[in-house]
Amino acid sequence: MGDLRKPFLLLAMLAIVLAIGVELGAGLLLGGADAGAALADSAGALDVEIDDVSGVSEPSGRGTGYLGLIDAVAVWSTGLFCLGLLLPERVQGRVQGVATLIFSIILLIVGLVALVIAFVELMIMVSLFLAVPFGTLAYLALWGFFPVGDAAVLLGLVLLLKLVWAGLLVLAQPRFLQNKGLVLLILTTLLCTIVLEFLHNLVPVILVSIVDDVAALVFAVVAIIWGLVLLIGSIPAIVKAVRVTVALPARACL
Repeated sequence: MGDLRKPFLLLAMLAIVLAIGVELGAGLLLGGADAGAALADSAGALDVEIDDVSGVSEPSGRGTGYLGLIDAVAVWSTGLFCLGLLLPERVQGRVQGVATLIFSIILLIVGLVALVIAFVELMIMVSLFLAVPFGTLAYLALWGFFPVGDAAVLLGLVLLLKLVWAGLLVLAQPRFLQNKGLVLLILTTLLCTIVLEFLHNLVPVILVSIVDDVAALVFAVVAIIWGLVLLIGSIPAIVKAVRVTVALPARACL
């Protein structure tokens, strides 16, 4: 940490916190617009007449919010770097192992719950969509008109913030590039963001909610994998901290 440029590191922390804030707030920022006219048109294409289409709104989707599961790891990793600015290296080593263990367990639990929720919702989506015509209409009313344009704007902002975060980390300490885990994390979160935006534009709008949920499933799995990596990685740090703690009284006695 000797030649660490602290302002760049703090700005990197701010950038990734803003990115995850946008992702977690996507549920409030996306969806909610009226989709009644689009539902009426789709019903006409299915030769089904419906009288009242009021109250039908665009869904917010899960994909963007589930990116936050992965970026929680990015926030945590950057936060550990920032922790080195406040704590001596000896104290940081003791705290880091235990804190990472707790964080990884929480991430695993949240990731598993999110995985189950996304899977159940995906099964409901597919079942309704294939149950022509009334099941399909129910699917259209709930998930058929995804706000692709608004999602693209948010994902573009998130991607920009992540690129800024990665660039600021390199400016803060070029040796961060030697940290293979950090580089892999950067590539993972950037790739997932790009893939999600690609999927949103890959299929017709009535199917976007389905592929968005598939992406959410993948992101939950990726977050669980990172949780396991952090869990396994925290064990040597905890063991080392325990050994040092036990050795200190022995040295004092000598």
